Amino acid sequence: MEGSEPYVKRDLRHFPRRREDEQFLARRPRVGETIIHAFLFLCGAISVFTTIGIVYELAGESLNFFFAGNNWQESSNRILEFFTGTEWKPQIGNFGIWPLVTATLMTSVIAMFVALPLGLASAIYLSEYAGQRARSILKPVLEVLAGVPTVVYGYFALTFMTPLLRSILGRDTVQIFNTASAGIVVGILIIPLVSSLSEDALSAVPRSLREAAFAVGATRLETSLRVVLPAAFSGITAAFVVAISRAIGETMVVAIAAGAGPKLTFNPFESAETMTGHIVRISGGDLSYDSIDYNSIFAIGLMLFFMTLGLNVISRRMVARYREVYE
Repeated sequence: MEGSEPYVKRDLRHFPRRREDEQFLARRPRVGETIIHAFLFLCGAISVFTTIGIVYELAGESLNFFFAGNNWQESSNRILEFFTGTEWKPQIGNFGIWPLVTATLMTSVIAMFVALPLGLASAIYLSEYAGQRARSILKPVLEVLAGVPTVVYGYFALTFMTPLLRSILGRDTVQIFNTASAGIVVGILIIPLVSSLSEDALSAVPRSLREAAFAVGATRLETSLRVVLPAAFSGITAAFVVAISRAIGETMVVAIAAGAGPKLTFNPFESAETMTGHIVRISGGDLSYDSIDYNSIFAIGLMLFFMTLGLNVISRRMVARYREVYE
């Protein structure tokens, strides 16, 4: 510009700085942020050490169970029987885990057939179809469903679901204690979990994808099923795996409604005892501490821990593989 001084590039390092500027630019101690940082680190460390402590106790007591005798051959036979045996009767020395595992898997599979379709459908409705008024009504209802104590669900399965199944299929077909009613009610119990996590995944899909689908003539249903659902697949998968882990670890419903005797059966209308139900029954009994029967429940707990850990590892791998990142 005419009349103005020409622009000269200057090295600011050659200009002396005042002492006031150096004090202003110096790093100031922030006590509040330091306290918050230390508190958050402490919370994370407590969580990690709690997990390590749980695994340590389970592993230690499980080793006492597997290596109770001084004979290495006896211990190796017990380990082999634990993973391959089909009869669980600690009173006579039979420790085959498969009757408990099959009952647990049966209950969880039935629960998944109930919870996954209903939970995903409700999540799609809340995310893609429901208006603000409908959401304000349905969301609190789901939260109330999630807040019901599990022991109430257990008696609901025993006093309502089992008589309902017996009236439909016959009293000779459905026993009073059965894994079908327990699995159905466990599925009802985890519907809010599936719905909430799946809705979060669907809501995270950018609005621009929906608008692009509408622009090419897609209906709302086609947009929901062919655009939004595949885009949120990783989050929905994580929700499903978390729900499966929740179903496997459910205790009170199966302890009340499924049965109290380990039995290898694939009939969901017969009584069978799950892993968590057996742990509850044995730990609340009159067994002496550090006995072989008592230590066996820690081996079951360790097995249950590795089952849920495997599901979480699979979940992380699937999320990392199918995750969609949008800008």
